[in-house]
Amino acid sequence: MNTVLVNSERCIGCKHCEIACAIEHSLSKDLFSMLSEEVISKPRIHVEVGKDLLTFPNKCRHCNPAPCMEVCPTYAISRDEKTESVLVDPAKCIACSMCAIACPFGIITFEKTYTVRRCVNVKCDNCIDRQKEGKKPACVEACKTGALIFGDVNDLIRERREEVTKMVTKTLKDQINPKYL
Repeated sequence: MNTVLVNSERCIGCKHCEIACAIEHSLSKDLFSMLSEEVISKPRIHVEVGKDLLTFPNKCRHCNPAPCMEVCPTYAISRDEKTESVLVDPAKCIACSMCAIACPFGIITFEKTYTVRRCVNVKCDNCIDRQKEGKKPACVEACKTGALIFGDVNDLIRERREEVTKMVTKTLKDQINPKYL
C-alpha cells in the first residue's frame, strides 16, 4: 500500500504542502485563479505547531480499520480498493461530525466545497486522481525538506529504520573513547 510518511523532524513550517493541497483540490488547479473562485479551496493537510514551536504536517493516516469510516451513519466514507485510501463522498456527507469525533488524529474539518456547495468532511484523499496518473500527492511534491515522502509503507518504514540505525550507530561511535574499542 502506498502512503505518505511524515518525518516531523524535517518540517520547517513553510506550509508549502498546505498551499499545494489547496491548489490541487481547487476547481481551477491554479493559485491565482483559485483565489477568485466562488468557493476557495482549503488544504486537507495542516502544519501544526507543537511543543517548543516545533512544526509537523498533520494529515489523514488512512487508518485500517478507519474509525471515521466505521462511525459514519450515511456511509459517506469508504475505502478505495486499488489505493486503499479512505475517501469521502460529499454528496452523502451530512456533516454530523461523528467522523471528526472518532478520528484519533484530529484532522477532519468541514468546509464548503465547489462540488456540493455546502459544508462537508474535506479530509485528505491522498490525491487519488494524481496517483491514478502515476504522480505523487501534491503535498509530497511540494515538500522541499523531505518531511513528507510517498511510497510503499513497508519500504518507507524499512528505509527510515535503516536511516535511524545509521544515525544512532554514528552517534555511539562518536561518544565511545577509541581506546576502549
